[in-house]
Order: sequence, then C-alpha cells, then structure tokens
Amino acid sequence: MATRQPRAPRRRRRTRRTVGACVLAAGCVVASAVPSAATGPQAGATHLCATTPFPPSESTPPPILSGSDVWSFVSEQGLNPMRVTVTANKPGTARGDVFAAPFSADQMVGQTGALVNDNSGDPVWFRPLPSTNLQNADFKVQTYYAGGGDRGQPVLTWWQGTLALPPAYTNLPAGAPEPGGCYYIYDTHYRLLKTVFAHHGYYPDEHEFTLTRRGTALFIASKPVPMDLTRYGGPKNGAIENSEIQEVDLATGRLLYSWNALDHIDPADSEEAASSASSSGGVWDAFHINSVDEGPDGRLLISARNMWAVYDVEKRSGKVRWQLGGKKSDFTFGPNADFYWQHDARFRPGNRISMFDDGCCDLPDGAPEQRSHGLILNLDLHSRKATVDRTYYHQPPLESPTQGNTQALSNGNEFIGWGQSPYYSEYAGAGNTEGSGLHNLLYDAKLPGSNISYRAFRNEWIGTPYYPPRTAARSDGGHSVVYASWNGSTQTRAWRVLAGPDADSLSVVVEKAPRSGFETAVTTNAPGPYFQVKALNAQGKVLGTSHVVTLSSRQSTKDTKR
Repeated sequence: MATRQPRAPRRRRRTRRTVGACVLAAGCVVASAVPSAATGPQAGATHLCATTPFPPSESTPPPILSGSDVWSFVSEQGLNPMRVTVTANKPGTARGDVFAAPFSADQMVGQTGALVNDNSGDPVWFRPLPSTNLQNADFKVQTYYAGGGDRGQPVLTWWQGTLALPPAYTNLPAGAPEPGGCYYIYDTHYRLLKTVFAHHGYYPDEHEFTLTRRGTALFIASKPVPMDLTRYGGPKNGAIENSEIQEVDLATGRLLYSWNALDHIDPADSEEAASSASSSGGVWDAFHINSVDEGPDGRLLISARNMWAVYDVEKRSGKVRWQLGGKKSDFTFGPNADFYWQHDARFRPGNRISMFDDGCCDLPDGAPEQRSHGLILNLDLHSRKATVDRTYYHQPPLESPTQGNTQALSNGNEFIGWGQSPYYSEYAGAGNTEGSGLHNLLYDAKLPGSNISYRAFRNEWIGTPYYPPRTAARSDGGHSVVYASWNGSTQTRAWRVLAGPDADSLSVVVEKAPRSGFETAVTTNAPGPYFQVKALNAQGKVLGTSHVVTLSSRQSTKDTKR
C-alpha cells in the first residue's frame, strides 16, 4: 500500500494511505467468468471486456467468503456479497436504494462487484466479479439517450478493470489504471447495452463516466506519458500520469471532444512530490484528475486531487476560466472553506459547488486539524472569495486519504460516500459542523473489514430481470424448506410455492409467502420431491417462474443458511 512521504515545508500529521482512484482500458476478452444470472445476454454489444485482471506482481490474499460479514444463500450459492452494518436508519431519507462497488486493497470480505442494497442492508442486486484483482467503480443509475433526444431509458453504469493497488501492483501510482478496463451500460433487465472505451492511446478511468442528453458519454481517460522529470525532482527516464477529458458518441464510438491536462495545467504546481515516482515504476501522479461535471452553459468543472484545485474550463476553447484552490488559486477562502486532496466537484445552483473534502494527511504547515467531510461552497465570482455554505461530518470523525463523493438528492438531502473510510451516510440538507456529526444524520452504514467503495449513491431503480427466479429445496426435520430469490427484482413482494410427485404434476402448496429479504425461506409439509416458485408483485400478479428443482437432504438448513 502506497504511503505519502513528508516534504518540506509541511509537517507530517497523519499517514496518507492511498488506494484506488483511476483506471484504464486497452484489450478485452470475450469470455466471462461472471455467473449468467448476474450478467445477462449481451444484446447490442460486440463483446464483454475487463473480465480478466491485469497480472499482479505479487499474490493477493483470497477473499473471505463465509462468516457473519458475508451473505450466503441456498438458492444463489455463487453470490457472496459483503454484509453492511446499518447503524442509523431514521425517517426522512430519500427514496431509492444504495449503490456501491466494494473492493479492498487488503483482504476482501465477500466478492468484489456491483452491489445494490436496500435501507435495511439487504442485497437487492449483486453482480460479482471473478477475481479480487478486478474492481467496479462509479456504479450508479443514469439515463441513456440513444441517439440523443428527450426520451431516455434508465440504465446502470459502471467502470470495470484493475486498479494499481500495492503491494500487488507497484508499476504505477497507487490507484492508477492498469490495462484492460472499460465502461458498462446495462438496461433494466440486466442486459448489456454498451461497452465504452477511450481514444488515441488513453484508457478509461474509474473516476467518472457520465451519460449526456446528447447521446454521448463524458469521462476521464489517463495514461503514463514519458517525460524527463529531473526539473521537478523526479527521475530522468520517468513519466507523468496524464489525464484527458473525452466525450464519445455512444452510437458510433467516435471521439467528439478531448481536453488534456498537460496542455492546461503546470505539473510544477502539484502537491504530490515528483520523487514519489521512485515507488511507482517511475510514473509521477502529478494531476490525479478525479471528476468532471458539465454545466448548463458549456463549462466543465474539473477536480485535480493532487493539485488541491478545481478548475472551471470553457469547454469549447479549453481555456481555464478560473482556478479554485492550489498554488495559483484565483480565490481567497473564508473560515473552513479551504480543502485538500478533494474529490467529486459538482456545479450547484446559485454559484455554488460541492465536493468531498478528503482533507486528510500531508496538510500545509500550520494548517488546523481537519476531518473528511462533504462540502458545499458559495463562490463570489466578483470578489473571488469562497465561503462555506454547508458541511457534512461523520460521527465518529473520519479521515479518508482518497476517494469519496457528495451527492445531492431529490428531496434536498445529501448522500455521502466516505471513500477510503468504510461508510456511506445520508444527511438532512442543512448538514452539520465538525464535532456534531450526528446532527441531521438520517442514515449510516458501515462496510466490513477493510472493504471500501470509491463512491456510493442513493438512486431510484426498477429492475425486471430477464432471467428467471432461483429456488432450492431442503429437507429439515420432516418438513420441506423452499428457498426463493430473484437477483435484481425490485417488484417482487411475495412467493407462491408449488410442489408435486413429478415435474409435470405440480400444484400450489403455499399461495402467498411474503418476501423477506434477498432470499425467502418458506416451510411446507409438502413432501415434493419436486418444487417450483413464482414471484408475485404487490397485486399478486406472477412476474416470473423458476425452474423445477428436487428436494435435497444432503445438509441441514442450519449449515446452508447464514
């Protein structure tokens, strides 16, 4: 795991332990090791990508796939997502479920992948990855406008690939791209619509993938650019991890726009010492661009973590209109308005911007103690002064060296993904201040072990899987226990159980068993030995029917259900 080193004139306050924050794509493979119920058919796509991790230089620990911190199911034995601990769940949260993409730089608890949880912490949909050296990031709901226009469809999007996470990967800066990543777009039936790649030698980066109303995708791409770094204090035969904003047409894959960091930002202003390249294959992570947001007037808001700066860019010309933060800031700061190592800068109405202020570690000499928090700033564009509008702190206080996001919700609340700290939270819009992290806290959940998620979101989603429900039947104490689940179905409210002496002679033995979590266990006196389940919606309509299974008595339900 990479560790930042102290550098004059700063004092070292806390060790900055950095993990995943960007990614790349080059080749891709056709075969997928992901279970078919999680992936679906690849309608409208030429191939899957990023299903094989970039080869690590060191072995990584196997994931923990059993125990109290991991879900396991009788009807879906290939799914072992992490189990979160919900520590606060109060009235007033926004509608929707929580979207996270858990991974770990140490030993993973559960499988990596894309995970949707409800407010109770139960899984709604999980798409596992075949290796802990593969990760998902920026997993969320967006609207896909095919060919542009006003009529779009809800979709799931995410980045998939391999992060450079020491000690297994030290050829690039921690969190930088390894070859083989790409972006995925899935429809409401969990079928692949599109895979998206970058252009002219750059690789899709985990930080950002945004669909526009124009039928395009706006994202960050990155790659090492060879450069003599001696004038910056780095190696002669080194490289800069450069970042580029790209926009592609989703229908054709054609590149429509690009903006290159090296053309517009001076790497000499970086807060990341060029000497750090010695521990990352000679590559200096000078910029570390981690978000791009498009405003309604053709402006781009670009966050560069290692510059401690946010840039307002005129999209058409590429010119930087102003810089907020960093060594050449165009703004001064009011009390508590300054930020460090920030992520997820977004335009807000009324000359405001939001971000996640990591704030942790390697702060300027004399800077006050600072905790990670969601931050909304007022920008006075005339006087060029930034002041605090609202802040969102956690209890207990958190120090997240990397990652994180601040999401505006439709009801005025704010959802915070705490990045390298294993939490996600929701707050009433008024927020709180440092030392009062419980004030206006409505929802809070903790990830197990060393698991983290680059971002976390609350989104509304209606999933109607193309694949059928799953079921399994076990004999237990003279009864039959039927397990029913449907990975990703958001409208199932109850289960109908059928049984019979053979597969063609089934009759209803339980008319309507209420759904209880991801997997529902229904006990019946019916001997079977053939069983089937039907998923019912709130009106009792059949949504889907499982395959017929036979009763098994190979192990007790106490051993299989955890």
